[in-house]
Amino acid sequence: MCANAPRYKRILLKLSGEALMGGDAYGINRQTISGIVDEIKVVVDMGVQVGVVIGGGNIFRGVAPAATGMDRAQADYIGMLATVMNGLALHDAMRAAGMVSRVQSALNIEQVVEPYIRGKAIRYLEQGRTVIFAAGTGNPFFTTDTAAALRGAEIGAEIVLKATKVDGIYSADPKKDPHAVRYDRITFDEVIAQNLAIMDATAFALCRDQKLPINVFSIFKQGALKRVTMGENEGTLVSC
Repeated sequence: MCANAPRYKRILLKLSGEALMGGDAYGINRQTISGIVDEIKVVVDMGVQVGVVIGGGNIFRGVAPAATGMDRAQADYIGMLATVMNGLALHDAMRAAGMVSRVQSALNIEQVVEPYIRGKAIRYLEQGRTVIFAAGTGNPFFTTDTAAALRGAEIGAEIVLKATKVDGIYSADPKKDPHAVRYDRITFDEVIAQNLAIMDATAFALCRDQKLPINVFSIFKQGALKRVTMGENEGTLVSC
């Protein structure tokens, strides 16, 4: 492999809805989403095939008070629709940046986005198009973390990249504990033993069983996504 070649050919990027808010209380900050797209475009231009699972917390946060006492399944469907809205916004930001992308939804909303079809998604990736997976798994009671693990396994991604506001996994909350230590590498078993909250249990178990590594990094650290894709020491790598 060329020294300057990416370590991973196909990645699954888990992007939270909250990451799109920037400094706003909720919603989508245009400058923030454009910055995230610029980071993604760098690795796409390197020839890396990128699938993105998008969350919906930035939109659902605005309706969360009204969801108090709501049936859990109904609330989850609202959250899934929020991810479709974010997926469309991300798609448009990519279009503005000169990228070619497709949004696939686990819920059938064919007038707006195409349905998730695994074979078509893989074909898009092979054609160099970024695929945005919306609506989670299409089922209530499953988080977008689980959707990221599932889609990553389905499309044959080599790694799941969890983009957060923190630059990796720490022994404790770095905002509360000044002595918290960031891990460069850690095993699935060590994460479980230390009860470190990276992804929900279902997502975590799926990645471990499929031997699908996870890298947790800050999407707001310039060039971090590229460095992770190149296999450099960025964030925290979780593996078997």
